[in-house]
Amino acid sequence: MITPESVRHDRQLLDVEALDTALIRGEAPVPLFRAARDEADQILQARFQEGTPAAELVPLRAAVVDSLVTRVWDWTMGPRGAEAALVAVGGYGRGELHPGSDTDLMVLLPEAPQDDFEGAIQAFVTTLWDIGLEVGHSVRTIAECASNAEADITIATNLMESRLLSGSRELYVAMEEVTGPDRVWPSRRFFEAKWQEQLERHEKYHDTAYNLEPNVKESPGGLRDIHMVGWVAKRHLGADTLYDLVRKDFLTEDEYHALMQGQHFLWDVRFALHMLAGRREDRLLFDYQLRLAEQFGYKDAEHTLAVEQFMQRYYRTIMRLNRLNEMLLQLYQEAILYAGVDEAPELLNKRFQVKRGFIEVTHASVFRRYPFALLEIFLLLQQHPEIKGVRASTIRLIRENRELIDDRFRNDLRVRSLFMEIMRQPRGITHELRRMHNYGVLGRYIPAFGRITGRMQYDLFHVYTVDTHILMVVRNLRRLAVPEFAHEFPFCSELIRRVAKPELLYLAGLFHDIAKGRGGDHSELGETDAYDFCIHHGLSRYDSRFVAWLVRHHLLMSMTAQRRDISDPQVINEFAREIGDQKHLDYLYLLTVADIRGTDPKLWNSWRESLLRELYDLTKRAIRRGLGNPIDGDELVAETQQQARRLLREQGLHHMTVRAIWRHFTPDYFLRYAADEIAWHTAAIHGHSGRDEPLVLVHPESSRGGTEVFVYTPDRDNIFALTVSALDQLGLNIQDARIITTENGYTLDSYLVLEDDGNPIDGPYRGSEIVSRLNEALGKVDRLPEPSARTLPRRLRHFNTQTQISFSEEPHNDRSAMELITGDQPGLLAQVGYTFARCGIRVQNAKIATIGERAEDVFFITGPENSPLTAEQQGTLKQALLEIVDDDDDIMARADGV
Repeated sequence: MITPESVRHDRQLLDVEALDTALIRGEAPVPLFRAARDEADQILQARFQEGTPAAELVPLRAAVVDSLVTRVWDWTMGPRGAEAALVAVGGYGRGELHPGSDTDLMVLLPEAPQDDFEGAIQAFVTTLWDIGLEVGHSVRTIAECASNAEADITIATNLMESRLLSGSRELYVAMEEVTGPDRVWPSRRFFEAKWQEQLERHEKYHDTAYNLEPNVKESPGGLRDIHMVGWVAKRHLGADTLYDLVRKDFLTEDEYHALMQGQHFLWDVRFALHMLAGRREDRLLFDYQLRLAEQFGYKDAEHTLAVEQFMQRYYRTIMRLNRLNEMLLQLYQEAILYAGVDEAPELLNKRFQVKRGFIEVTHASVFRRYPFALLEIFLLLQQHPEIKGVRASTIRLIRENRELIDDRFRNDLRVRSLFMEIMRQPRGITHELRRMHNYGVLGRYIPAFGRITGRMQYDLFHVYTVDTHILMVVRNLRRLAVPEFAHEFPFCSELIRRVAKPELLYLAGLFHDIAKGRGGDHSELGETDAYDFCIHHGLSRYDSRFVAWLVRHHLLMSMTAQRRDISDPQVINEFAREIGDQKHLDYLYLLTVADIRGTDPKLWNSWRESLLRELYDLTKRAIRRGLGNPIDGDELVAETQQQARRLLREQGLHHMTVRAIWRHFTPDYFLRYAADEIAWHTAAIHGHSGRDEPLVLVHPESSRGGTEVFVYTPDRDNIFALTVSALDQLGLNIQDARIITTENGYTLDSYLVLEDDGNPIDGPYRGSEIVSRLNEALGKVDRLPEPSARTLPRRLRHFNTQTQISFSEEPHNDRSAMELITGDQPGLLAQVGYTFARCGIRVQNAKIATIGERAEDVFFITGPENSPLTAEQQGTLKQALLEIVDDDDDIMARADGV
């Protein structure tokens, strides 16, 4: 709010006497006003950079704008200005203006006559734009204010926060009367509508503020949640300031100071954001996070970056504000919606009762006398799903008594038993874990969880903070076990029903990333944490070791599926030996699915689902055979050929025709493809015989979970480069590549591709486009691939991934494996393919993975003689690839002005 103090400071920012003197002398007003605004903004920004908090500068800027707007009003409106009213509304009405905020104004007119005002109002608004103010304005009569406010709660809210700047006070007072709570939007209706508005806004942000690029204003826990508290206080209590909530016993002094500290920090962040962007910008984009961390004084530490420290402070701040918002809304609900309801409480036990549908303590000293009740309340909520929530006064008591959760508390047998009961309940596990987290109980009970609260990882792969991700994973696991959601992942839901102790799975989910940010391997550190916790909570040594094993190996299945050649029987045999038995496989599969979906919902697609399921099925088969009786490649080849022959026989192909085609195919081909794929390829090759152009097939939705693009053509060194380049230019993302060279000099190449949205291609036109583009590209096999026309996405520009290239040998396959880790960029795969061709490298298989901003690709390759690469060949290839990547980095740096 603008205060006399801010107005006095305004005179230091704006020399109003000199301004008025210049106007009297007849100097041109617009340049004067613009220069005054520019100078004031420069002083404000300089003060902010010198350390003055935004809490002082935000009302000062509003006071400066008041001085300018009223002078423009007087200059453009003349005597008619006294007949109308100039009103500040919205945030400006509260006396809050950040550097890029809109100046929201309403011109209030008498009912009649109004025509004389039109030209003057237009001149007024135009002048404000001319002097550099971002203006949002409306023109209304008192009657229009009443009708518009009744029809739209946003307008009612803006008018409720209004201030008279100039003109007729009589008009302004009349407007206040017709839009007051006794005329439109009484407090009960207003609260219900605003509460629903907040729910919808939170849902828009997926009910979490812990996204990679949160919105300082609109995300849960942001400034809008504080506004919500103030709006209801003003409507219901007639409060002028948030401190009135203390006077009315809705907030304690400590809670009020926590609310103000949170608001002031968010104001600092928003003020800095607007300065960096040079405009209104409320999103904490990657473009600004690094510079904000530096501006706020954070430095890189051993295990955490400066930007991660800054963002952790931000996330913890909004979490505290979210808790206060929830508690205050609960208090409002009791005071507004249930004010006239008086019913006897229903006793649950001597510590808790239910009143008006909400659980509460039976007396204020419950937690002091019975500390274990700090967990018991969450178990009762699970056991009584009819309870609407926790009474606000009890939420406050939980917050005030959290210090009771210490080592003595954690060692209490009753407490440990309660926690395991919570984890074993048939319903409400996720909901109550989240509630425990929101009330600050979970992080106190599990200190390791407290340390990762609000912790972010500065990359594009992990879209949530670590604590939010962990609870997402537990939520995903629980959702698999709920019958209503069985249609989402039928196989997983069937699998989890066979799990004897689902609580072990939930514990693994709770601990799998709990050691992030400590340095070292978080899987190994988390393994120790999980084992100790399980033993401490009365689990058997076997069950404790089992949970710890899941934590230690929670990345094993996804890494094997995405980075190794699972068509290779040896890979499957090794993985099966690592897993050991069916129980470990089932639990790990479920945890892996939940983890990938909880890291970034966009990561989960049909290809990953198919890939993991294929690995699961192959491993299950290996385990059933017995680990001492490993899968044999020749046996698999014979089995696949038999199934494919049967399919081809049904299509009318004679077995001698099939034999003639297959006699040039290597065993690798029959190991890497399923019988239905082989039948599809074989029939198409037979129909294509005698033609010169390449055979290009498109299967829109293959059994491998994406669109399969199949190419059959005489082998050339740059076929791979030309193909991936063409697919890149079509905007397709390659997930997997299988390259087979036949003994008669043909190449059988198969690419699994997805659109940018993670789905297979849609419609026959897209398939025809792919075929046409590939035929065109492969028709000129001697040319180099064209550079990618795809621009580097904004988010990728802010990460600098160090390029790593490593080689390993696969003697049993007579080939080398090369892993390339580098920054993702359009056309990268095509450049890599070209480099392979230039160095005489033949690609046998490829696993293409984009992990956020990182490309993590594995290529299974041979030299010109179809043998593993020598040390010299490896060195030459590595140097050539580094030159390609370095060139791309230089281009990116120049584009960013580095």
